[in-house]
Amino acid sequence: MGQIVYFSSATNNTKRFVEKLGMPARRIPLRPTEEPLHVEEEYVLIVPTYGGGNVKGAVPKQVVKFLNDERNRSLIRGVISGGNTNFGAAYCLAGEIVSAKCKVPHMYKFELLGTPQDVARVREGLEKFWQQPH
Repeated sequence: MGQIVYFSSATNNTKRFVEKLGMPARRIPLRPTEEPLHVEEEYVLIVPTYGGGNVKGAVPKQVVKFLNDERNRSLIRGVISGGNTNFGAAYCLAGEIVSAKCKVPHMYKFELLGTPQDVARVREGLEKFWQQPH
């Protein structure tokens, strides 16, 4: 079974969502002074959408830096994104961008902290996903 890699801003919305999943997870550092994250096994990325509805800046800079590491990028198997429906067409855009650039499925979208139904669906979906060969 793979792991979850996620990024969460200082608001910790994504962090709280990931914690509710109760699955192995590693966080991409928030601050540039922190040690960069390097993964050694397959993972699904959970990412918030930034930019307030703008395409530019939708993927957090820290996530871009993490994925610019060839080893990290080679092990991504899917992406799940959080967002705010107030962003309109840019809702969960970060997941769409990562999916297209890394050629992996955009597996799920959730708003802000996610609902208990979101948590249950993602947990169940990830359990099934990791049982399949990649």
